[in-house]
This record gives sequence, structure tokens and C-alpha cells, in this order.
Amino acid sequence: MKVKALTPEARLQRIVDCGLCIGCGLCQSVAGRDKVRVRKAADGELRPEAMPDLDDAAVDRIHATCPGTRAEGLPPDLAAEAPSTDPVWGPLHRIVLGWAAESAVRHEGSTAGVLTALGQYLLRSGRVDFVLHVRASVAEPTFGEAVLSRTEDEVLAGAGSRYGPTAPLINLDAALALGKPFALIAKPCDLNAVRNLAHLDERVSRLIRYWLTPVCGGYMPDSSLTKVLADRGIDRTKMTRLRYRGLGCPGPTTVGFADGSETSMHYLDFWGEDESAWSLPFRCKICPDGIGEGADIAAADTWPGASPDRDASRTDPGVNSLLIRTRAGMELIAAAVRDGALALGRDVDVAYMNDTQPHQVTKKRFVHARHAGLRDAGSLAPDCVGLRIEHLSAMNDPAENRVQRDGSMRRALATGRGGVE
Repeated sequence: MKVKALTPEARLQRIVDCGLCIGCGLCQSVAGRDKVRVRKAADGELRPEAMPDLDDAAVDRIHATCPGTRAEGLPPDLAAEAPSTDPVWGPLHRIVLGWAAESAVRHEGSTAGVLTALGQYLLRSGRVDFVLHVRASVAEPTFGEAVLSRTEDEVLAGAGSRYGPTAPLINLDAALALGKPFALIAKPCDLNAVRNLAHLDERVSRLIRYWLTPVCGGYMPDSSLTKVLADRGIDRTKMTRLRYRGLGCPGPTTVGFADGSETSMHYLDFWGEDESAWSLPFRCKICPDGIGEGADIAAADTWPGASPDRDASRTDPGVNSLLIRTRAGMELIAAAVRDGALALGRDVDVAYMNDTQPHQVTKKRFVHARHAGLRDAGSLAPDCVGLRIEHLSAMNDPAENRVQRDGSMRRALATGRGGVE
């Protein structure tokens, strides 16, 4: 039986319908605003909207670069330079503890201010002309927004985690069009997307000199955050500011209002002692790379068991573990330490990472089986390049893989994400 070809609009929408869109904005950047616009949808998420001029050539480019359909880590030549490659944690030159040397930056950052300090240092040293990163949205404080920072103060203004919907890549083409060297600080999946784009656009590898990322557990859907706020008696329509973390490690979650008042609560009180209030988009649940394999340097929290100790966190100045994946990352860390922007502690190993980021280990081990379950249901799933997920799956008990695969298939069918391709 001949299957009718999908229209360009339907091909774009299929990524969304399969739960694979993260709202990064790259589709608008690579296709152009005359063909795709990323806007806030009815469910509160950032989603692509097809414009009348959308054609198959543009959708082909989107499917080749979207982190929902394809995820790639380091280019093979950079990965091959790493002295070791761990099945879970990927290419590694070094894993070391570190923090911003300037106490104010360390205090401002969501853990220890390392990514902020590195962004500032790259500008101060003249290595880049600007930093592409995110900050809290002025219009909607639960959202983030992309920004090009050219001063250290502008970089500092973006410190603190952003757990809401954000489109950091929505204007990436415009940033590349400037023809100036820059640094990219974004989520691991965003970096996967830009690594994909490097195959189609030579400007990416030429102009993005440094790739930096936090090790990421996912972001919170806007509808879920609305419920979290309401459960705590907070009317989001009266909010003017929202700071998730920072001013200590992890620091308080603080909500500001139009009348100048604010309310703050401990990280564990906002998210729950076991992060029971946390909710994830579907794409985050099947993420093949929360650990930043596309980065020169990935910075992680260092809490044993992945959760802060309530009492200790009140006085914790914060410490990051730094996964240094490339020679460029090694050189940058050495220079930042030499010039007083960064301080380092002891070297750690993958066992330390397993203890402080156990959820990343579990997700990486079973993500291949989860993707297989999606395909069993007729859904799209990300094609993964250089992330070793097949190798990790082969190391598992086949019965465990079957449970994960079947569960993924059932959920895809139950939520309408399945269907004949």
C-alpha cells in the first residue's frame, strides 16, 4: 500500500507530536522566520509554528539539526584526542573540582560560578568577542531568553540556573552572521543541536571557539511550574522576578512581585526533599546526553546522591566538578587558573561522578532501550552519534533492557506519540 507523503507542516509537527521538541529555537534559526517561528504554545511551551513558506528543504535541514531527531557529541577528531573515554561519562582529559576565584561570582552562581567565571574570563582575555548564553526573561520571569553578552557584568547578570522554557538558539544564525569569535554556554541538548549544525554550516566550527555547559537534569514545563507555584500559594500573574538558585549553593528560590516584596524558600522546600515536585518534558526523560558530551567543559553539581544536605547547604560556598573533554578545555582551565579567574581543588574520578550524578548513569544505561521502545510504537526517536548508547545497552541485563523498552513503547502508545511513519 502506498503511503501518502507528509506535508512539510506535518513533518515539522511530527517532532512536536512525538514529544521530542525542547523549544531550543534552532529550527527558526536554520529555516528563517518566514518559514518557522518559535512561539509560546497553548500548553505554555516554546514550540515551532509552520509559516506559509515552509518547504521540504527547510524541514530536511531541521530534521538534520534538531536535538529531538539527532544527538551528537564531540566531533570524532576531538573525541579521539581524549586520553580516556568512559562508557557513561564520555571523552575525558580530566575531572577536577573547581570554583570561581572571585568570591562574589562564586556566591552569585548556581553552584560555584564556574561557567560564569569562564564566560567573564573569555571576554576579559579577548579570546572571544561575545558570549551567547541565557538569562531570565524580562517579559516572563519563569522563562529564559537568549542574550549576547559583551561585558563581564552582562555575563554575571545571567548567573543562576534557568529551569523554565528557553530558546537559546533562536537567533544563532544572526550570531554567526556577525563573523566574530564567540563562546556558547547552553544546555547539553542545545550543544548537540549546534554540533549537528556544524555539518551544514562551516561557520559553527570556525566562530564558536568555546563550548560550555552545565550537566543537566532537565527543565520544568511551564504548566508544571504553575502548579508548583500555586501549591505554595504564589500567584504567578503577580510575579516580576524568579530566581531558581544562586546566592549560595544551591541558594534560595526567590520570587519577586510588582509591589517590591519577595518570598524565598530553601531549594528543598521548593522542589521537595527528593525533588518530588520536579516534572520533566518527555524529551528530557529519554535524553541521551545530559552530561554535555558536545562541550569542551561540562560543570556539574557535587552533592552526594545528587541532592543537597539541608543544613550543610546553608553555608556551602559551592563546588563544581569539571568534566574537561578537549584540549581547548584543558588550555582554558589552565589559563583561567593562572590569571586568577578560577580555583581548582582535587582531581576526582568517574566513581565520584557516579555518586554525585547517579540519575545520569541510570538514564545513559537505558536510553537505547527507551529509544527502541519509541520506535516499536512507531514514534520518532533521536539518532545518536558517538554517544555509546548501544555499547552501554549491551552491558545491561537483557531483561532490564526489555522492561525499559516495553515501558517506553507502552507510554508512547498511551500518550498518542506512536503511529506509522
